Amino acid sequence: MNNQDVKIFSGSASRYLAERVAESYGKPLGSLAIERFSDGEFQPIISESVRGSFFFIIQSTFPSSDNLMELLMIIDAAKRASADYITAVIPYFGLARQDRKDRPRVAIGAKLVANLITAAGANRVMTMDLHAGQIQGFFDIPVDHLSSSAIFIPYIESLGLDNLAFASPDVGSTKRARGYAQHFEADLVICDKHRKRANEIESMTVIGDVRGKNVIIVDDMVDTAGTLVNAANLIMEQGARSVRAYITHPVLSGKAYERIEASALTEIGVCDTIPLKRQSDKIKVLSVANIFATAIRNTHEHKSITSLFVGAL
Repeated sequence: MNNQDVKIFSGSASRYLAERVAESYGKPLGSLAIERFSDGEFQPIISESVRGSFFFIIQSTFPSSDNLMELLMIIDAAKRASADYITAVIPYFGLARQDRKDRPRVAIGAKLVANLITAAGANRVMTMDLHAGQIQGFFDIPVDHLSSSAIFIPYIESLGLDNLAFASPDVGSTKRARGYAQHFEADLVICDKHRKRANEIESMTVIGDVRGKNVIIVDDMVDTAGTLVNAANLIMEQGARSVRAYITHPVLSGKAYERIEASALTEIGVCDTIPLKRQSDKIKVLSVANIFATAIRNTHEHKSITSLFVGAL
C-alpha cells in the first residue's frame, strides 16, 4: 500500500494530540463528525471514504466513559465502511488498574475493555505504558506497547544532572525504575508504601541512600499525587539534593495540582496522552506525537517498531 491508503482519525478526547500525530506523519486528519442528540446520545459519522484503507483512530479512554464508547463506535463505523485494517491508537488505556480480582466480586475492567475493542472490529491496538503489562495478554489481536522512556531518557540526559539516583514510588514500579537506573548506571531507590485503602497511604519508607543525590522518580501514571508527593518529600528529608519525577500519564485528579505545587518536587514531566486540566509551573509536558507517528508509519509499511518498545523501562 502507498501513503495515500493511510487514514488517521481522531475521537473527541484526543484531537489535540491526533493533530500533532497527523502533522508529524505528514498528512491531515480524516473528516469525522459527532452528531449529538438532545438527550446526550451521540453518533460518530465518518465523512469520507475509508474503503480498503489502513484506518487509525486515535482516542485515549480516560473518563468519562463516553470516550471509550466513542472509540468503539468509530471502530464499528470503520468496519462497516469496509476499512481494510483498523488500528485503535489508545495513548492512555483507561481502566488498566482493574487488571485482576484483588477482592471478591469485582469486575476485571481492563479485560472487559479488551473484549469490547476486539468485538467492535479492531485488528490491532497501539498504546503506551500500560499500568500492568500483562494486559497485552487480554487481547487476541496484536498489541504494540510503546514506551515513554524513548521520550524521557533524552530529556533527562539534556538536564546534565550528576550523581543521579532513580526511585520507584512504590514496589510495583521497581522494574521501570531499575531499567532507568541501569541505562544511566545510577543507583536505585524504592519507596515502600502501605495503603489503608485506595488513594490513601498509611505509611512509607525509603529503601536506599539518597544523600547528596539528584533523585528522579519514574512511574506510569500519577492520579491524586499523594504517593508521589509523599515520596518526594520523604526523599528530600533524607538528604537528597533535588527530586524530580517523570511520569507518563497525568491523570491528576482531586487535589493533585495543589499537592504538586506545594511539594518538594523541582519538576514533574508528563506526556500528553491525557490533556492537563490546568497549567502549573512545576509540570512540563513532553509530546508523544512523534513516537506514535513513527509507529503508525512502520505499521503501515510493515516495518519493525521494536525500537519503540524493546527493553521498555
